[in-house]
Amino acid sequence: MINYPLASSTWDDKELGAIQKVVDSNMFTMGKYVAEYEQRFAEFFGSKYAVMVSSGSTANLLMVAALFFTKNKELKLSRGDEVIVPVVSWSTTYFPLQQYGLKVKFVDIDPDTLNINLAQLENAITDKTKAILAVNLLGNPNDFLAIKKLIAGKDITLLEDNCESMGATFEGKQAGTFGAMGTYSSFFSHHMATMEGGCVVTDDEELYHILLCIRAHGWTRNLPKENLVSGTKSDDPFEESFKFILPGYNVRPLEMSGAIGIEQLKKLPDFISKRRENGAYFQELFADHPYLRIQKEVGCSSWFGFSLIIKEGAEIERKKIVSKLMENGIECRPIVTGNFAKNDVLDYFDYEISGSLKNAEYLDKNGFFVGNHQILLTNEIKSLLNVVNKTL
Repeated sequence: MINYPLASSTWDDKELGAIQKVVDSNMFTMGKYVAEYEQRFAEFFGSKYAVMVSSGSTANLLMVAALFFTKNKELKLSRGDEVIVPVVSWSTTYFPLQQYGLKVKFVDIDPDTLNINLAQLENAITDKTKAILAVNLLGNPNDFLAIKKLIAGKDITLLEDNCESMGATFEGKQAGTFGAMGTYSSFFSHHMATMEGGCVVTDDEELYHILLCIRAHGWTRNLPKENLVSGTKSDDPFEESFKFILPGYNVRPLEMSGAIGIEQLKKLPDFISKRRENGAYFQELFADHPYLRIQKEVGCSSWFGFSLIIKEGAEIERKKIVSKLMENGIECRPIVTGNFAKNDVLDYFDYEISGSLKNAEYLDKNGFFVGNHQILLTNEIKSLLNVVNKTL
């Protein structure tokens, strides 16, 4: 029996020590460790600002919400505005769009990269398009040169859901930093883990102040004295204690998550390096597989996991492969949500499907993925190949 789970712990005594420091401080809600983590996170990814939140899902929520409260007419969204998204992603890529009354336009994926299909994206863009939410799937960055060329001169805001692709780069620039805002996740199975947690990054100071405000109740307390949301704050802390200016949430992270994140960021370069070594070995073994195809790398992937899709015409069913993998101790899952447009939750959406979704449909029926880790998986990947080869 092979032991090849989807993910494994990235923690050691450094993270446990960080937790103990927070326990000893008796300050458990968002505080100095979260602030330090945000500063280090922004520096690591080359962004001016980072705002830590409770999850990657709430990072997406705040990213969308912030565009409703900005005074910048070029970025501002309103109910009914059209936002283009790839039809393969996680559910909470889409839910904030529905919750803010936006018109969601689904576009098919590229069968090789598994990111948004650039030809279909070009056809989907109209005068009504106000934003594109690009998703970097399974560690693979989009071709942002191509996307930016498509929207050049148009009043379209680019956003990034980078929750699965922390550490990926394109043209030497970190994924998650190509749009007005980008989101990251630090859930257990992702590139680094802070228990639960996420971040939004931006270079825009006003968006940064809006994110700070709506992260914590919509109050002014966490804003700098001079800010682009409320203007100049009172010097009287009592007066500013319960002053609400935007309809916000409470999606603050725990102080423990910030302290853990500081230690995890130190390890992240090595985590990414090991994932890329695993990715190179996976590509070497599966590049010319007779009945499975793999994700084509764009830029420099951070290899969240390894996708496998049964080739057209192959005389094998996914169900049989999945059963064999599970019997042999190799965990696997569908490729994210597959074709999200199949879900009944779309009854609650204002949405449109642009063109055919044939690639997403095929992936939905014939695709699966196995995990990648921050340690070398030479034996596990070799065993994966042996098991699938014995399945026919």
